[in-house]
Amino acid sequence: MNTFVALSTRQRMPVIGLGTWKSTSGQVKQAVHKALECGYRHFDCAAAYENEKEVGEALTLWVGPGKALQREEVFVTSKLWNTKHDPQDVEEACRTSLADLGLSYLDLYLMHWPIAFQRGKELMPRKEDGSICYSDTHYRDTWTAMESLVDRGLVKAIGLSNFNARQTDDIISMARHKPVVNHVECHPYLSQADLLSHCRSVGVCVTAYSPLGSGDRPWASANEPSLLKTPAQVILRWHIQRGVVCIPKSVTPSRIQQNLNVFDFSLSEEDTKSIESFNHNKRFIAPTVEVKRVWRDAEHPHFPFHDAY
Repeated sequence: MNTFVALSTRQRMPVIGLGTWKSTSGQVKQAVHKALECGYRHFDCAAAYENEKEVGEALTLWVGPGKALQREEVFVTSKLWNTKHDPQDVEEACRTSLADLGLSYLDLYLMHWPIAFQRGKELMPRKEDGSICYSDTHYRDTWTAMESLVDRGLVKAIGLSNFNARQTDDIISMARHKPVVNHVECHPYLSQADLLSHCRSVGVCVTAYSPLGSGDRPWASANEPSLLKTPAQVILRWHIQRGVVCIPKSVTPSRIQQNLNVFDFSLSEEDTKSIESFNHNKRFIAPTVEVKRVWRDAEHPHFPFHDAY
């Protein structure tokens, strides 16, 4: 089993990376440091995680001339947030992430969601009633601006996050630089078999975020199932054997190490079928609002999860 996947750009993307969502200040620098020490060479970041400066501090200690690693040995992903979809804002947003991460280029830059929010500095712009302020910027126009980042050498490749199959095809139909990745929620309760098959058919790699079910997501309820009753390494191995890249988040040194130790065993066909039987299209990560438990952004015209996949 290879420890990397080959993207359509011929880049080699490690199949296990460190996720940094929900890693707080004071924790994420040590987590990245530990991951580098253990052998991680793939780091998944985003402006919306509001911790890229601290990630950058750890990377700077390890990566660069005269350091333990050369820049080309590390694969770093970041993401364009929803408030930066206006084509005028895309390059500045990318440059901000580069500055925070201490890098001259990104290996991969993703559109975090197909949904555009109102422009501005506020991460979650809201109306007086608490609902999100959306923008009518279309994700196709945002993509065109992202393509310019490739042309200028700011990013090696661009991709998608939280896009359904129809939206992925929409981008492919008009793209000069094709999306190399679709970064989606994927775990045994949401196996994404149809989306994975579709993405493979159009040459798009799937990265699984929250591959262990994200038990510490802020809106988790007490009565929802926990995938961590199944050993994390088994779940990660299941993803890898399906050709899916994984970015498990952890700030615990022992788990960071454990999550990388998944290349010395394999799952049988029976094991794989058993895990696949858990699937019931349970989506943990789409933000919900109370009192009625509904997807927060469901009324937006580009909300991706109304489609089956």
